[in-house]
Amino acid sequence: MLATVVHEVLANPSTGEIAPSLIPLATALKSMKRANSGITWIQQKHVTAFLRNLAIAPKITHESFDELPDSRTREYVRGLLTEYGVLPRRDELRSRYEIWSAQALDRIDNPENRDIIRRYIRWHHLRRMNQMDEVTRGAFLRAKQQVTVAIDLLNWLTGHGASLAGLTQAHLDLWQAEGPTTRRIAEHFLKWAIKNKAAPAGLTITSHRRGTSAKLDKTGQDEALKRVLHAGGQIEARDQAAAILVLVLVFGQQAERIAQLTWEDVTVTEELVTVQLGSINIALPAPLDEPWRDLAENPTHGLTAAHPNSSWVFPGRSPEKHINPGHLTQRLARIFSTRAARLGTLHELTKLAPVAIIDETLGYSPTTIERHATDSAANPSKRAAQPEEIANGIVWLLSDEASFVSGGGINIDGAYLAQ
Repeated sequence: MLATVVHEVLANPSTGEIAPSLIPLATALKSMKRANSGITWIQQKHVTAFLRNLAIAPKITHESFDELPDSRTREYVRGLLTEYGVLPRRDELRSRYEIWSAQALDRIDNPENRDIIRRYIRWHHLRRMNQMDEVTRGAFLRAKQQVTVAIDLLNWLTGHGASLAGLTQAHLDLWQAEGPTTRRIAEHFLKWAIKNKAAPAGLTITSHRRGTSAKLDKTGQDEALKRVLHAGGQIEARDQAAAILVLVLVFGQQAERIAQLTWEDVTVTEELVTVQLGSINIALPAPLDEPWRDLAENPTHGLTAAHPNSSWVFPGRSPEKHINPGHLTQRLARIFSTRAARLGTLHELTKLAPVAIIDETLGYSPTTIERHATDSAANPSKRAAQPEEIANGIVWLLSDEASFVSGGGINIDGAYLAQ
């Protein structure tokens, strides 16, 4: 039945045959373990229409897909075609940013300002993205926000009969006073404009205040962890596994980094479960290991065509992709705020550990860790710490009695850092 449905939508009506380029996709759809799920998805009107149009498309490229109306179906099918080699892999967030930024230029009133923003996008944001192995969700969202606010500023200047070259401090002060605090984000654009002599030197924007976000303290993390461990089946195993890393051992890691974990980062034996996070190998004894064992024994990625051979611990809805970090955060929000937990962890860690060890081990920039160290009144001079200080420094105390355990490692409320 599934094979018949797939053939009907992917075969060219004029020939009755599936194009050679679409055969890998057709084969994958026909071999889905959950045939009923495949049929239900394909027989949705918008999916059927999309696949039939695909069957008669003169060419199948990323560019031809980009020209189609944006939709979940478009991106899902694109992902399937990429997964099965019909389309080459590409950095989707970078491509999405290029498309978004080109459209953003249409929102600029003054042609001169349009050229300025085009340069800002190309030589600042895209240049940075080109230096990344893969554009992160955070970099993508920050770039969009900074360009949006920069466009807001330039349009405001045009409306007040002014230009970026003639910008004054009085203009900036009035613009900030009239709008929301997010206008402070224009500080990034202003610095770029001054450096590139597009704006007068010496101008400033009130910086965004840091350190005001809520932080989940030790007691709050303890309570959230208990809810996770004693959920009685009300929380899915993957949400439990992710929550345990955030609450117990992730040491301020962002949801984005958790979402990118693969089974190559996880070792499951009869005795122990270990998870590699950066340069830290974290051991999860019972009961913290139970959700991870459940995920390893009952993988779901092979049930659909989207993830036939996926190594993602947390596969997403889109083919070949891990779970969207924002979606992961939303799922965990039922239990606790991942941002508050992360900030709370960093706040406490910088009281205990040398800044150099934290930024090197956890993958944060020195500037970020130094800021948290200042907020927590930590001593920045600890940057000269030696590697062996990890054993004494990188500890997020979930109990008042952290102790060394046999075999090397640090016991942390039943879990420990394997050394």
